Amino acid sequence: MAGIAEETVRIVREGDRDRYLSVLFAPEAKRPGLFALYAFNIEIARVRDLIHEPMPGEIRLQWWRDTILGEAPAVCNPVAEALIATTREYELPPAAFDNMIEARLFDLYDDPMPSRTDLEGYCGETASALIQLAGLVLDRDAALATADLAGHAGCAQAIAGLLRSLPIHLARGQCYVPRDVLSAAGTSPEEFVAEKGGAAGKRAVAAMVALAREHLAQFEEGARDMPVALRPAYLPAAMANAYLSLLSTTSADPFRHIHGISPLRRHLIMARRAFFGWR
Repeated sequence: MAGIAEETVRIVREGDRDRYLSVLFAPEAKRPGLFALYAFNIEIARVRDLIHEPMPGEIRLQWWRDTILGEAPAVCNPVAEALIATTREYELPPAAFDNMIEARLFDLYDDPMPSRTDLEGYCGETASALIQLAGLVLDRDAALATADLAGHAGCAQAIAGLLRSLPIHLARGQCYVPRDVLSAAGTSPEEFVAEKGGAAGKRAVAAMVALAREHLAQFEEGARDMPVALRPAYLPAAMANAYLSLLSTTSADPFRHIHGISPLRRHLIMARRAFFGWR
């Protein structure tokens, strides 16, 4: 891949290994569009890492919103240029990007996640929307008929990702575990962040793992008849079960360590789903 696509490939390869590998299972003609989407997702997801105050982050996100809507120039930004080309080629809905950017505003602040419903909404506007957009690139008609699958797969994937990122979030004072889940576990957002563990914290993590598995089970039930063309869009979500299993082991300490899996196992999991689906 030459030109603009090279930068999007690099960003995804370095910033999101799961999605990078998933693109390699897609038809070659579709890969530039998928890399553009995933590079954009990385750019807006890491805004918090680039700022010290929320306002500059809001300005960055607004720039992305204006650029996608054609109200601001891409100013030689290779990801923006690739994304604009992808949205035009595949007629991707601007509202999906707008909602994704709006959801990312939550990342800029340390406000606690209010409820399970709010968490699922956040996951839906970010990870689920990205799966749906990738599906539109791969096979528009098939993607439009399987929106519910994207919803459940994205929630499972995103919750697993948030749990794996607990050490980063807690160091910042962020709490993505919903207040109602924490309350049921016998703690609060403030205590969860301050204690970074404890019996109540572990119960809250276990509840989050259970919630992710609930969505994963609903996705896998409906994915049995998934069109082959859509599989690459869902391959990153195929990693959720492995991550959740790691987080559930008695030796795991999700509050202090980011748990990962070996490159070989990652390849095997994706290859299995890419070739055999979710039968």
